[in-house]
Amino acid sequence: MDQEDMAKKLTFITGGARSGKSAFAEKLASDSSGKRAYLATAQALDAEMVARIEHHRQRRGSVWDTFEEPLAVAELLKILSGRYGVVLLDCLTLWLSNVMARTEKDDFVLTKVDDLMNALRDFSGVCIVVSNEVGLGIVPDNALARRYRDLAGIMNQRIAQRADDAYFLASGIPLKIK
Repeated sequence: MDQEDMAKKLTFITGGARSGKSAFAEKLASDSSGKRAYLATAQALDAEMVARIEHHRQRRGSVWDTFEEPLAVAELLKILSGRYGVVLLDCLTLWLSNVMARTEKDDFVLTKVDDLMNALRDFSGVCIVVSNEVGLGIVPDNALARRYRDLAGIMNQRIAQRADDAYFLASGIPLKIK
């Protein structure tokens, strides 16, 4: 394996809401060398999300360049490749909901997932990807929520299968699953 291949790595981190995924991802990123980019998919659409986003920014500090992109994540990864040694993408399930809000066609959504997977594969450095595990609870009571759960499950499986490492977080404790 040459030096360039050793620098390329995809780590997938999943778990429930508020399980410590982002803090764990940030720690992993801090252990990697190179300039760091934080690719945020959240949108500050209400006061509560504004506060959450600010909390994340404060925790990260000034060692990160932050890019806020709710939709064109694959395209942004292509731009960042070669400029950054580490990219932390947080969070895939928010990105998925952003994509789903613009179409009712699952094939379109899954094409976007495939585009993202290709961009992650082609990124020249370390990619750390955070996503919620939404399939551990009860079956949702409406079609849209079931569609979201199903597409999130498919997306997470595809990313996890391609990842070099995968972690599941529960109560702030990471469990390496791959």
